[in-house]
Amino acid sequence: MLKRPFRIMFQAFLAAQQSILVGGQALIEGVMMRVPGAYAIAVRNPKGEIITRREEFISLVEKRAIFKKPIIRGMIALFESMKMGVKTLNESAEIAFEEETPAEMGLKDRILGFLGTLLAFGIGLGLFFVTPIFVTGNLLNLSETAFTFNIVSGMIRIALFLSYLWAISLMKDVKRLFQYHGAEHKTVYTFEAGKTLDLESARPFQTQHPRCGTSFIFIVLLSSILLFAIIDSVVKLFVGEMTLQIRLLTHLPLIPLVAGVSYEVLKLSSKYRHIKWVRALAAPGIWLQNITTSEPDDDQLTVAIESLKSAFGDKLEDYQGQTYVAEAID
Repeated sequence: MLKRPFRIMFQAFLAAQQSILVGGQALIEGVMMRVPGAYAIAVRNPKGEIITRREEFISLVEKRAIFKKPIIRGMIALFESMKMGVKTLNESAEIAFEEETPAEMGLKDRILGFLGTLLAFGIGLGLFFVTPIFVTGNLLNLSETAFTFNIVSGMIRIALFLSYLWAISLMKDVKRLFQYHGAEHKTVYTFEAGKTLDLESARPFQTQHPRCGTSFIFIVLLSSILLFAIIDSVVKLFVGEMTLQIRLLTHLPLIPLVAGVSYEVLKLSSKYRHIKWVRALAAPGIWLQNITTSEPDDDQLTVAIESLKSAFGDKLEDYQGQTYVAEAID
């Protein structure tokens, strides 16, 4: 009898907490932070100085009501995060290695940079998407069983992803990137808890965060198993035989849909993480962050704090000191 009143009180407490779009990304020797209306990067240059850059930014979700609809907002968020991530990663490289700025780059350099990004995307698509489908269908001969096919190909995809993360985590530069990732999470936790943005407040927080992009990717991998199994079952009714080409033609265009569904799952798991079974479902994504985040040193944590302060600019005092249920994917 007492459980219901306590549950109502807890739900009222959650509703009373304010929500805010805040998140970030680890960069080369730096961190990007995104807040309402803007984002900023803070990067340490070879001289040891922290260089910050801030840019105004309004999401498409805030500009059109239709973009706020469930699943659609996740698709938009994924596109914007990828675009912002690539842009800020390039900017961090310019500062960290004192490379030439885009304005100083020639047409040839920009073309090569674009082709390099395109090549990296193609390799990733081939490794994590085409390879599992080819192995499951052509080598294991499971093409005609929709659910079995997608369970097996999904497990292969997850195994490849985990192997890739573990392999790159052994690289020195990537280890530092993962430390900055940890610094970003600690700083976001500090802000969400309403504490002062300084080293003393940020140090005690953990490096794993329930809204991390790593958790999002893992949810995408799991969601794709069920969604693609349903899609394959429907397509098979019309085309009969399922081939590699047919699966690529039907799966590839629907990746944004899978991302949109996964975004909603991540938001719900973050909002209701006080429930035991929700924490259990979210646990694999948190465990995965043991690979993608590391304990930062004070210099790295300082960079992350400066990034968030720079992103808020003169509006920091309007937000700091309150507790929040944040909404963005880190």
